[in-house]
Amino acid sequence: MTNEYDVIVIGAGTGGYVAAIRAAQLGLKTAVVEKQKALGGTCLLWGCIPTKALLEHAHALKIIRNAKEWGVTLGPDARVGIDMAQVHSRKDRIVGGLTKGVEFLFKKNKIDWIKGTARLTGGGTVEVFEGERQTLKARREIIVATGSQPRSVPGIVVDHQRIITSDEAIHLKDVPKSLAIMGSGAVGVEFASIFNRFGSQVTILELLPRLVPVEDEAVSAELAKSFRKQGITAHTGARVTAARAAADHVAIDAVLADGSTLSLTTDYLLVATGRGPVTAGLNAEQVGLQMEKGYIRVDTLYRTSVPGISAIGDVITMGTPHPQLAHVSSAEGILVAERIAGHAVTPINYDHVPGCTYCDPEIGSVGLTEHEARARGFDVVIGTFPFGVLGRAKMAGETEGFVKIVADRRYDELLGVHMIGPRSTELVAEATLALRTETTVEELIRTIHAHPTMAEAVGEAAHATHGAAIHS
Repeated sequence: MTNEYDVIVIGAGTGGYVAAIRAAQLGLKTAVVEKQKALGGTCLLWGCIPTKALLEHAHALKIIRNAKEWGVTLGPDARVGIDMAQVHSRKDRIVGGLTKGVEFLFKKNKIDWIKGTARLTGGGTVEVFEGERQTLKARREIIVATGSQPRSVPGIVVDHQRIITSDEAIHLKDVPKSLAIMGSGAVGVEFASIFNRFGSQVTILELLPRLVPVEDEAVSAELAKSFRKQGITAHTGARVTAARAAADHVAIDAVLADGSTLSLTTDYLLVATGRGPVTAGLNAEQVGLQMEKGYIRVDTLYRTSVPGISAIGDVITMGTPHPQLAHVSSAEGILVAERIAGHAVTPINYDHVPGCTYCDPEIGSVGLTEHEARARGFDVVIGTFPFGVLGRAKMAGETEGFVKIVADRRYDELLGVHMIGPRSTELVAEATLALRTETTVEELIRTIHAHPTMAEAVGEAAHATHGAAIHS
């Protein structure tokens, strides 16, 4: 028997479940095929939510360790430490509550959750196996939202015991004495912050010349300075040549930027070198989907090479690097659902996608870096303002970092905003809206920023771009 729907979504991550909800809101009968025991995908189950929960625990530990500074007194027998069992218990409660929330939204919007693994079979049909075996038919569209998974690099074998990925790192029952991390993107530096704060000796090995290499160079330099101050060792331009897992340690060999060699023994090696698409078993090429290195090729409205099949999120490529971010997947899912329902839609401007890295100090960025703006031929003008000057930052004891504005001198157009420091992952929202509305620096200057707030740094950076910062 074939069950028919208007829209069938494969995958219930932040792209898939949001696409399904929006489609259902628009009156389309919708089903989602998901093999996991809970809804929410990588972000909710293994990524964004659990890692940020761990980071909040790390921040709480940081505050408590400085109790004297805050005037907080602890009893004579109160030793400050971290209880990993309680940390995981609270993290799991948060994750569980959010997954139940997605289930509620499915019921509210009358979306069918088909539990199992999906395979494309052509002609608008999907076969479900390894679960509730059945065949589904999409009258309008199939949306592939199967996401991504951690990937290693050639020569490094992930055994999931000592050489691990982020999937295992979020579940470590004990704080390791030492941890090496391959890669200094968002995943790498976030786990570096977590375990350094928990008490691990952390070493980062980054192949490229600087930490967080997708960020503005000034942000990378500031993070490197902060990590050194915190006791995190970071080697950039470092190529790991071997990693051998034993019962209780990992032996690592690397060639450093100056050509010297490094031999390192740690409790664990976390491989944080990126994520690859989940398309194995999907039958993608057999039904005619155009593929590139495992990714599904789509156009600017997420249509694949096969009519009636769209794809969104981490699993897609448009021929250029595609940001693997939960909020991007959600935006793409909404756009596709609205297109299927017949609404007028316009392509997403990926220059206006905010990036957030929740390490300590936090990083928020949107738009062009200084280097990218110059490469595109803009007459670039820069303005920066340090958080450390602000009263709010001093009150919070969070004085590292700055806000940097990249603008076009000719038209005063805001091109990019890059920040590292307290609340940066929240403050970037203002910058994102400013770019979306094609705001000029002058308009940002004339926007009154409340005092005392961290957000004053954005307004002051705008003043600095015109050579007139008030408080620096």
